[in-house]
Amino acid sequence: MTWHLDETFATSAGQVAAGRAGDGPDLVLAHGWPWSSYAWHRVIPELAKQYTVHWYDMPGYGRSDMRAGQATSLDVQGQVFAEMLLHWGLGHPHVIAHDFGGATTLRAHLLHACEFQTYVLMNVVAMRPWGSEFFDHVGRHVDAFLGLPAHIHKAVVEAYIKGALVSDIDPEDFNALVAPWLSEAGRGSFYRQFAQADERYTAEVEPMFGDIRCPVKILWGEGDPWIPVARGKALHDLVGKGSFILLPGVGHLPQLEAPELVLEHLGTA
Repeated sequence: MTWHLDETFATSAGQVAAGRAGDGPDLVLAHGWPWSSYAWHRVIPELAKQYTVHWYDMPGYGRSDMRAGQATSLDVQGQVFAEMLLHWGLGHPHVIAHDFGGATTLRAHLLHACEFQTYVLMNVVAMRPWGSEFFDHVGRHVDAFLGLPAHIHKAVVEAYIKGALVSDIDPEDFNALVAPWLSEAGRGSFYRQFAQADERYTAEVEPMFGDIRCPVKILWGEGDPWIPVARGKALHDLVGKGSFILLPGVGHLPQLEAPELVLEHLGTA
């Protein structure tokens, strides 16, 4: 019941690495940026006791296809999520989304007619504005960052990921989050994500949040350094239903910072 990637599937944005575990109602996990499906590895074993859990690395992330000129923006990721549900044959899965996985799955639901049984949004990118000054700066100067020596690039990735956390995570987990971005392909893909970030991909769905067609629960790490609690509460107001739950002492990555707390609020612990 552990995290693994032993499936591959050719999507419109490149080959995707995926995995599944468990036996029960279907549940799909959607990761964000700059993570991969590995970010879910501490909650998958418990979730797999109740669900058939599905996960994948988005194109441009983790062990999925990374290549020069690859389009991996949120509009593309929303389409790929819809393709993955078709590939797995899932009509009404439960969905848990984190970070950019929020905008990805919102687009799949609201623009691509994907139906969900239940929907959990956790510290998600869903509303404007999004992106720090550093995020914007890198997006404007991608070529300069691509030329960084390997050890400086590694330091940039590590500092960026550390900036999301307020609680310590296992060093092995931290290194596994960093590792995909250190190869030559990973370096290019890392900076490509900054360059392709565009708020219009959330602007297109923001007016539709009240049209979500399933039960919704929003979980938010109270100390999130990237997306403040106020943004989560504003999202909850726009959705207009479901619960909003604060996770005390937790930053932007609850599933690694406090997996037991996350599972408790998912009703699986």
